[in-house]
Amino acid sequence: MTFPEKPKIAVIGLGYVGLPLGLQFARNGVQVIGLDIDQVKVDSILAGKSYIHHIAAEDIQAQVSDEKLTASTDFSSVSECDAVIICVPTPLSKNREPDISYVLNTGRAIAPHLKKDILVVLESTTYPGTTDEDLLGVLESGSGLKAGVDFHLAFSPEREDPGNPNSKVAKIPKVVGGLTPACLERAKELYSHAVETIVPVSSCRAAEATKLLENIFRSVNIALVNELKVVYSAMGIDIWEVIEAAKTKPFGYMPFYPGPGLGGHCIPIDPFYLTWKAREYGQATRFIELAGEINTSMPKYVIQKLTGALNAAKKPLNGSRILLVGLAYKANVDDDRESPGYTLMDLMKNAGAIVSYYDPYVPVIKHTREHPHWEGVKSIEWSNAIIREFDAVLVATAHSNIDYSQMMEWSKIVIDTRNVTHRIGNNSIVVKA
Repeated sequence: MTFPEKPKIAVIGLGYVGLPLGLQFARNGVQVIGLDIDQVKVDSILAGKSYIHHIAAEDIQAQVSDEKLTASTDFSSVSECDAVIICVPTPLSKNREPDISYVLNTGRAIAPHLKKDILVVLESTTYPGTTDEDLLGVLESGSGLKAGVDFHLAFSPEREDPGNPNSKVAKIPKVVGGLTPACLERAKELYSHAVETIVPVSSCRAAEATKLLENIFRSVNIALVNELKVVYSAMGIDIWEVIEAAKTKPFGYMPFYPGPGLGGHCIPIDPFYLTWKAREYGQATRFIELAGEINTSMPKYVIQKLTGALNAAKKPLNGSRILLVGLAYKANVDDDRESPGYTLMDLMKNAGAIVSYYDPYVPVIKHTREHPHWEGVKSIEWSNAIIREFDAVLVATAHSNIDYSQMMEWSKIVIDTRNVTHRIGNNSIVVKA
């Protein structure tokens, strides 16, 4: 059995992964029901409004108006669908262990509504075995159907790159692994409605492992340049200059860049899914764990640089007014999940500093799991009079719509973790960190 000419699908989880994916399917003529437990997101979509900065409201409005996209909190609508794609969070617990409760709760919510021949695809990043063990179990027990026989099951890792204007869902090759060969064919058929290139692999576990490899590769290489940043700084060498020179080599080198710590939902979290699972097999993941140690130590290194710069100006960190510039975890997005900016603000506040922030993408801090004490704090106004009142400015995220020349002109001390002050000359004291 194949999909009807105009299939109907449910995309569960309308965040940075689910919403752009659902929009791409809708643009290509697929009927999409976006499901989420957050009524605010559902109401926004139905009203044709966007709650994600890099997704245009006009795009949502067009698909809603064409009746290709709708949204609901009622998971029973899965019974109307030919396929379900799960795009829910997979955070780490307080003990730094995988938390797949969102995946399993979603499975329990949809299981009673599964029909024969429906396809269920998990896109949430997780450890190998989640799809064909954990999710399979709750789907079968809740539906009375057998995976691979009565319904299809697959895993296809998300590859979103928020803030990159060249990153388009349709153009990014889609890795797909199925529980059975028939499940794989079904998943390939589904994604062919939205993506130009499908990359089939032998199993759900191979697809899950592919996503982990991609993010572990980035984590380890970012840790390498972060470590070299510290070493080269001690030698009086600018790591940014070295990277620019090294990347002129046309083979055997790929540039990675240092920063104040890792942020976002992928790089700080995903590698530890494999670390946790590897222990079940008696295997050590030394590179992953060492990379994690280096990357998580970066905020303290930055604060040391800040403290040293203030001391040179005969000011203690305790009582100083510090402005953090850029709170989102990466440039040109409004996503502040796992942002190292929060760790930096905590460290400064705990040391007695008076801390404020500026971020045009994060005008007000919303509730976060790790840093709820910052909820409700607002971004300052960007003006000469206000910024001159701070003893130091710490650049944590390099948004392209910030005037760094003004920042340099108005600031006494700048701690630059993103190399934004390169080639901007004025009287500020600049410390690379």
